[in-house]
Amino acid sequence: MEVAVELDAVGRVEVDALHLPAQTLALGEAGHDLEGVAEDHAVRPVLVVLVELGAGVGIGQAVEVGEEVGLMAGGLGDVVGALPKALRALGHDVLVVMPKYRTLKTDRYPLRPFYRQMGVWMGNTQEWCAVQTTRADGDVPVYFIEFDKYYGRSGLYHDEDFQDYADNPRRFGFLTRAALQLCRDMRFDADVVHVHDWQTALAPGYLKIWHWNDAVLGKSASLLTIHNIGYQGVYGAEHYDYLGLQWGNFSADKFEDHGRINFLKGGIHYADLITTVSPTYALETRTPEYAHGMAPYLFDRGPDYIGILNGVDYAEWDPAVDKLIPARYSPGAMDGKAVCKEALQLRMGLDANPAVPIVGIVSRFAHQKGLDILAACIERLVEAMRVQFAILGSGDKALEAFYGALPARYPGRIGCHIGYSNELAHWIEAGTDFFVMPSRYEPCGLNQIYSLRYGTLPIVRATGGLADTVEQYDARIGGGTGFKFNELSPDGLYDAVEWAVNTWYRRRPHIEAMRQKAMAQDFSWDESARAYVRAYDQAIRNKLRHSLGL
Repeated sequence: MEVAVELDAVGRVEVDALHLPAQTLALGEAGHDLEGVAEDHAVRPVLVVLVELGAGVGIGQAVEVGEEVGLMAGGLGDVVGALPKALRALGHDVLVVMPKYRTLKTDRYPLRPFYRQMGVWMGNTQEWCAVQTTRADGDVPVYFIEFDKYYGRSGLYHDEDFQDYADNPRRFGFLTRAALQLCRDMRFDADVVHVHDWQTALAPGYLKIWHWNDAVLGKSASLLTIHNIGYQGVYGAEHYDYLGLQWGNFSADKFEDHGRINFLKGGIHYADLITTVSPTYALETRTPEYAHGMAPYLFDRGPDYIGILNGVDYAEWDPAVDKLIPARYSPGAMDGKAVCKEALQLRMGLDANPAVPIVGIVSRFAHQKGLDILAACIERLVEAMRVQFAILGSGDKALEAFYGALPARYPGRIGCHIGYSNELAHWIEAGTDFFVMPSRYEPCGLNQIYSLRYGTLPIVRATGGLADTVEQYDARIGGGTGFKFNELSPDGLYDAVEWAVNTWYRRRPHIEAMRQKAMAQDFSWDESARAYVRAYDQAIRNKLRHSLGL
């Protein structure tokens, strides 16, 4: 079976030296001029994964289609960068397809021409693009769709004024069609097409509408992963002809949403299997409170909608190997954490006192993250108890102004850096004692998982992946790995932080036991990849039943 094509719109992939796939390529029906091919591409089961940014029956090969600079960023970028590598480690072949953005750092990621020209039929026109390629970490082949008309811009989704590009539905519809066309031209007969979020959610529809009897993709099952259901890709119907989805499918149960196109809604209808990034989020998004209008459609999918936790890359986020922190440490040798704490206090202008607990925050200042809730009680916290805060983030300008002013008002008690620094993020994970995430919703979350490995106990609202990855503190025995609260309010958050701080001062043996247990947790990509392989099996079975009319 062939494994995966991942379509992504943003990502971070560490790229190694270039090696082109060694499979001979044939001229596709849309037409292309072949620039170059290389040696020995094993023909094994294929899975196609389409990912937006920002994969058993036995699976062997995967393709990822992505979108970004560097190459991948954010939680989805982590998935697109790490999942193919983990799948290949399990013996599956993986291919990644991404747009070639103008902001791509080609000096660090040397590219080679693959196709000078590739024709891509949209609904009412033919577009011509080029394809370039390189090899990513884990020997994953990555292909870049070069099309300046859509991707030769300063931003990925929006302009310098943060206005979404008006042609975003065409940009991502084209990305999806181009990735599928690339597979056809390469004769890459995918067993599964795995798509991520709204940007590539048209792929399940294209497979059933355009490719149902295709010699290459006709047997391909589809899997849609929802990373954040709040973003659905809703656009005016004037784009529908270009997308080529047939007007008979512009209906309330498929792509139509109050007279507009809804990419995600159509993907939910057509996908052979739907996943999201945590079991709890899969339950939450079946309810009106969390589903942003998609609850009835997800509820109707029943067992064909499941949650799979994201993994993390412990090669980057582990204090035993972290090259960015002042001192390394491990569960059996914790002295380095004290060194990291003192260094962080000095760097962020906090009083250098090892006895005072530090609460860390690394976050976007966005409504989802609940930093307005923290803003409403942080002054009360530092005035009522001996505690420090180390804050790193940016986003909402009012919150930037609020948090940026706190160090001057509470010198030695609150440190804040407005912006983002990967190094400082590592320092905060290593040097703090607690890490707070008061999210309104959190499909998976990564920082709480990083915190566990660094022995930094999470204080989290019990939602989505936060609920699934943090075990509640048990004061009777000192068990658990963090502190969870349910009430989304300043008082609810205040009480949770107070609970953690009181435990620090009154039950230090419990804190140390929790640290050891937290650092022993394993959320590596290996198990997540195995769970995706099982999901691919299920998608293939669903596709077969659908093909047989069962």
